[in-house]
Amino acid sequence: MARQRNPGRAAPTLALENQFFSQGYDVIVGLDEVGRGAWAGPLSVGAAVLSRERRVNGVRDSKQLSEARRELLFDRIADWCMTWSVGHASHHECDELGMSAAQRLAARRALDGLSVTPDMVLMDGSWDFVGGEQFPTDRTQTIVKGDTTVLSIAAASILAKVTRDRMMRAQAENYPGFDFDRNKGYPCPKHQCALRGYGPTPIHRRSWAFMDSIPWLGTRIQPASNLHTTVS
Repeated sequence: MARQRNPGRAAPTLALENQFFSQGYDVIVGLDEVGRGAWAGPLSVGAAVLSRERRVNGVRDSKQLSEARRELLFDRIADWCMTWSVGHASHHECDELGMSAAQRLAARRALDGLSVTPDMVLMDGSWDFVGGEQFPTDRTQTIVKGDTTVLSIAAASILAKVTRDRMMRAQAENYPGFDFDRNKGYPCPKHQCALRGYGPTPIHRRSWAFMDSIPWLGTRIQPASNLHTTVS
């Protein structure tokens, strides 16, 4: 299905979901990804099927909210959803498969974790990381900046972000000095300094280019192809 552009900074709405409801689609899932740009930890995809019966105020793209606000909204959104799930691709899978295939894998796991079968999947961005072997392409829709305009995608972004952040905060206890409780595995000065001083942890992605400048005794993993391939 052709992609749709929805520029603007207004609060996300159910306008697109209602459009598909009016066309006879019953179960509409919003998807969003977090962790693609991190140097450590998993890549995560959130999936949310919203209830039509009630609303939760204050839902925005997760990047527009503070960590405290996301945590406050998490349980409200989870309770609001008919069903929701977060699928992950581990740091090993990101290295072995490449990021595009890993994102497809995480999305498949998120969809498999739902208690219903989707009639339509809405995704943030311009790349369809679900359609094809996983799901019919005529029942997928990509929306540029969808996390800021489509309510189910915004909800999915918060569920994914909070879930992954909690995982990385737990890892911070295992790897002191890397500040994972604050940076969640994304590059920042303290994270980079720790890498130079200690070398990579077991949860770092070993195929990324940043590994070339890190003094350690291991070998950088040969990067997997980042073509938009499917995962068998």
